[in-house]
Amino acid sequence: QVQLVESGGGLAQAGDSLRLSCGASGRSIGTYRMGWFRQAPGKEREFVAAINWSDGSTTYADSVKGRFTISRDNAKNMVYLQMNSLKPEDTAVYYCAAKRILYETNYNYWGQGTQVTVSS
Repeated sequence: QVQLVESGGGLAQAGDSLRLSCGASGRSIGTYRMGWFRQAPGKEREFVAAINWSDGSTTYADSVKGRFTISRDNAKNMVYLQMNSLKPEDTAVYYCAAKRILYETNYNYWGQGTQVTVSS
């Protein structure tokens, strides 16, 4: 089992920046792929970004490329999502998630989410 706790959400204006944090705990965290997802009211959950814990390789949704950066701090077992140039359409509940690369097809571990609201 992996436990995930998000923080850092809040209210921002268009063009502002926010930094989300995800604390991860569990065995063999280096075998996991860590992801950020978001879900806006009335919409389906969508992928935002992911990072392999072991090698730091990253993947981004087209909608956030060039604006968001995912990173991890191995010493602190933390994953971050730096969000720059925020847009109103970025408003959503953001979730930290994890999947075990070797054994799992889907993300099976999820945090409780943190709200990000961007106003114009």
